[in-house]
Amino acid sequence: MNKGLLITFEGPDGSGKTTQISMLKEYLNNKGFEVIYTREPGGTKISEKIRDIILDNKNSEMSPMCEALLYASARAQLVQEVIKPAIESGKIVICDRFVESSIVYQGIGRNLGEDRIRSINEAATDGLKADITFMLTIPFEEGLRRKAKQKSFDRLENSGSEFHRKVYEGYMNLAKSADYIKVVDANKPIEEVHKDILQLIENLL
Repeated sequence: MNKGLLITFEGPDGSGKTTQISMLKEYLNNKGFEVIYTREPGGTKISEKIRDIILDNKNSEMSPMCEALLYASARAQLVQEVIKPAIESGKIVICDRFVESSIVYQGIGRNLGEDRIRSINEAATDGLKADITFMLTIPFEEGLRRKAKQKSFDRLENSGSEFHRKVYEGYMNLAKSADYIKVVDANKPIEEVHKDILQLIENLL
C-alpha cells in the first residue's frame, strides 16, 4: 500500500464510535500500519478553536448556515494540515466523523438541504472522499438512553429529540446511497461489532 487510506466513522450520538475507533486503531497498529487518529470538528489548533465556538451552549443564536460553514471551515483546515499529508505519506487516517455528519446534521437536521451541504464541503475538502465509512447504527431510543448518562451536553446535543430523530433518519437514508458506506449494527456486543468492522476492512488492506 503506497498511498494511505481515509477511514471515517459515522453514526448517531451514543452509537459507540469512540470504542470501535480505538479497537480498530490498535488492530491496525498491530498489523504494522502507521495510523493517525483525528476527530471532527477539531484535529488542528485552528479547528479545535472552531469546535469550541460551534459547541458552546452560549452561542444559541448561531444560524444553521453559520454552523454549517464553521464545520466546513474546521474540516478544510484538518484536510489540508493533517489528513492529506498523512495519506500522501502512506499512513492510515481514522477520522471520527466527516462530511456525512454535515449532510445529516446540517443538511437534514437543520433543513439546509443535502445538495447545499455537499457543495460547501466539496470545496472544503478539495474533493477528498473517504475510502470507507463505517456507519454505526443503533435504535434511536437506545442512542438517547446512552447519551442520557452524560453529565453535561454541548450545543448540538441540546438540540432536542426531534432534531436528533431527523439526524437518525438521515443517517439511515444516507447509508443506502453509497457503496463506500458500510452499515454496522452497533447494538451487538462490542467484540461482535469489532469483528464485523474487521471483515469489512480486510479487502481494503
